[in-house]
Amino acid sequence: MSLYGQYIKTREDFDIIENSLGFATYKIINSECYLRDIFVDPEVRETAVARDLADQICVIARESGCKTLLGSVCPSAKGATVSLKVLLAYGMSLKSCTNDFIVMEKGL
Repeated sequence: MSLYGQYIKTREDFDIIENSLGFATYKIINSECYLRDIFVDPEVRETAVARDLADQICVIARESGCKTLLGSVCPSAKGATVSLKVLLAYGMSLKSCTNDFIVMEKGL
C-alpha cells in the first residue's frame, strides 16, 4: 500500500485499491459501500480503468454482505459534470440531492 493509502486508512478509515494507473477509496458501512474517490491518470482516462477499480470494489462489497454501492458528487467541485456522467454510465441513479451534494446509488 502506498503512503497515501496508509494515510487514508489511518486518518479517515477508508480503504483503497491502487494500481499504477489510479486509485479508488471506499468504506463499507453495514450493508452499503460508499465509493468516495476514483482518480485515474489523465493519460489513460476513458479506457475502463475507473470501471475496473469500481468493479473490484463491488466484488469486495458483495463479499462483505453489501447490497448497495453509493457514490457522490459535489456539484461545485472541479470536474463535477464528468464525475456525474461517469456514475450514471456505471449504472447509478439518484438517491438524494441537496444544494451542493448529490448521492447516487446502485444495487449490488
